Amino acid sequence: MPTATGHTSVIRAKKVLGTNVMDPSGHKIGEVEDVILDKQTNSILFAVISFGGFLGMGEKYHPIPWAALDYDEGEGGYVVSYTKEQLQAAPAGSIDELTRDGGLQLRDRTYDYYKVPRYWETRH
Repeated sequence: MPTATGHTSVIRAKKVLGTNVMDPSGHKIGEVEDVILDKQTNSILFAVISFGGFLGMGEKYHPIPWAALDYDEGEGGYVVSYTKEQLQAAPAGSIDELTRDGGLQLRDRTYDYYKVPRYWETRH
């Protein structure tokens, strides 16, 4: 289904995984490691962005609300309006920690931190 800009409104998860994530100045700050789904609302809970490790050692995973990612075709990746320093101070953990107890506690902290509207409260 094309959007007003001609892009489709759907994307395959395997195409998202590994896509670069950049700060507003176009510097790569990480990549999409995973996409966590909210099965109860049929929505994307958050994208998991990885950065900071070396060969998988010390890697931090940062949940970012899907609505905070803006795909830039010219850059070939997602651009977020946050700096690397803001991301480093954001909620983070292992993949298991991010999804523990259905991910609800981390979801609330993440959406509050990034000041993104809570998709689960705006549905009718």
